[in-house]
Amino acid sequence: MTAARRAALLLLAALTLYAAAAGPAAATGYRYWSFWERDGARWTYATQGPSTTRPADGSVEGLRFAVSEDSGDASRPRGTADFGTICAQTPAVGGRKRVGLVVDFGTTADAPSGERPPARRTACAVVSEDATTAEALATVAKPLRYDTNALLCAIGGYPARGCGEKVAAGAGGTTSGGGPSLGLVAGAGVVMVLAAGAFWQTRRRRNA
Repeated sequence: MTAARRAALLLLAALTLYAAAAGPAAATGYRYWSFWERDGARWTYATQGPSTTRPADGSVEGLRFAVSEDSGDASRPRGTADFGTICAQTPAVGGRKRVGLVVDFGTTADAPSGERPPARRTACAVVSEDATTAEALATVAKPLRYDTNALLCAIGGYPARGCGEKVAAGAGGTTSGGGPSLGLVAGAGVVMVLAAGAFWQTRRRRNA
C-alpha cells in the first residue's frame, strides 16, 4: 500500500470516528409506573392518572414499571389475564364493585441499581362504587409511595427509592450527562494524528 493511500484511509477513519464522537447524545427516558386500561384483549394508555380514574365494576386496570421516553414508547403490562380470570374467586358484593388489577414490576434491565423487580401479580380489589384506581390499588398492593406532586412512585414498596427520574433510554443506570465519550474523542484524535503524519511523510518524499 502506498503512503498516500495509507494517509487517505487513516484520514477517512479519523473523520468517521470524529462524526461518531460528535453525534447526538443517547436518547433519554424516564423510569416510572405507567398506567393502562384493558380494552377487550388489548391495553390502552390511560388518559387520566390512577388517582382520578374511577373504573366501573368489571374493569381491568394495569400498571407497568419501565424506562420509557413517552406514552407512545411506554411498555405495556405483560400477560393476558382478563376480569373473569383475575376475579374468578372473588364473589360480587352488593353496593361495591370489583376491579381487576395487573401490577407488572418490569424487568431487571429497567430496575434501579441494586434492586430486583418482584414477580408480576394480579389481584381483584373490592371497593366502594365511587373508588378510584389508586384506592383499589391501595387495598391489594401496599405500601404505595407518592411524591409531593402526587405522582405514584412505588407499588408494594418497589422501587425502594426514586420517582420518575431521567435515565438513558433502554438502560438501567441513571444518565450522567450528554456529550460524546471521552475514549471515542481520544481515539479519533489519535487516528487524525497518524493520518496527518502519513500525509506529511508523503509530501516530504515527493519534494525530496
